[in-house]
Amino acid sequence: MENSQSREEYLHRIHKVQDYIEAHLYDSLSLEELSNIAGFSKFHFHRIFKGIVNEPLSQYVNRLKLEKSTQMLIHRKDMTITDVAYHFGFTDSAVFSRAFKNHYKVSPAYYRNNYSKNCKDPYKISKYNEYVPIIEGKSKSVPVQGDLEILMLSSVYVAYVRYMGSYKSLAVNFSKLLEKLYKYADKQNLIEAGRTKFLAIYHDNPEFTEADKLTTSLCIIIPDNVLVAENSGIGSMIIPSGKYVVGHFNIFENEFSDAWDFMYSEWLTNSGFKPHDSFPFEVYLNDPNTNSEHKILVDIYLPIEPL
Repeated sequence: MENSQSREEYLHRIHKVQDYIEAHLYDSLSLEELSNIAGFSKFHFHRIFKGIVNEPLSQYVNRLKLEKSTQMLIHRKDMTITDVAYHFGFTDSAVFSRAFKNHYKVSPAYYRNNYSKNCKDPYKISKYNEYVPIIEGKSKSVPVQGDLEILMLSSVYVAYVRYMGSYKSLAVNFSKLLEKLYKYADKQNLIEAGRTKFLAIYHDNPEFTEADKLTTSLCIIIPDNVLVAENSGIGSMIIPSGKYVVGHFNIFENEFSDAWDFMYSEWLTNSGFKPHDSFPFEVYLNDPNTNSEHKILVDIYLPIEPL
């Protein structure tokens, strides 16, 4: 096996583990369980994971659990801190509180009380897709708005290339990643002119995750019966079914952050809904290079549930 093929195989296995962790974040997630998913011995797996992700496995799992717990501490006032601890698989509230304070430098109780008091808009996450080129001379006098609808989404099967790093570095590598995904899909005859959709999944909340640890998947929707070869350097996953609010936008490249703000700040806080514990994503509907204004047609999907 060539070096590049070997590297792709390792990445594929680690991406499978990341997908599994995200789907089972409320479980205990033992080393043996995760090493079996990766197909490595547990003796070597944690070293392999750290070598690729640049973060120890236990720290990675706990970080994701703690980042998700911040949302529950803010939005689920019906749950005690002990409830939140058990919900994320911590053995008791003391263990959860120590881990939370080590990570955020404040206790869960302090965070819950002071975040609600001092943060006027807890839903605002304009850091999503925040790094985009500034269009010279573009006026910001007109706020970005979009048409919104609520729908029930059936599960969606996608093939993906994954990137870990800041949104600034993602922007630099975006074209290369998309080209890799497109070449694979084209080779497998998965491209249908005018029908094939590309999208980006944001697995982390940029308000709580360090920039160099942000995980993004660039995806293409594929038929359910397509098997993605494990040695292709491409992963596959299912976007879960559920209720979503979808924002339809026609924007310039530097207005993505404003579109996210409109979804969270203008609509969500007045909607009677809250974000569901899943990941949001963007679906790209045109080639801006063929648009006279170079505008992008994009749908932003935000998973929601009743407040």
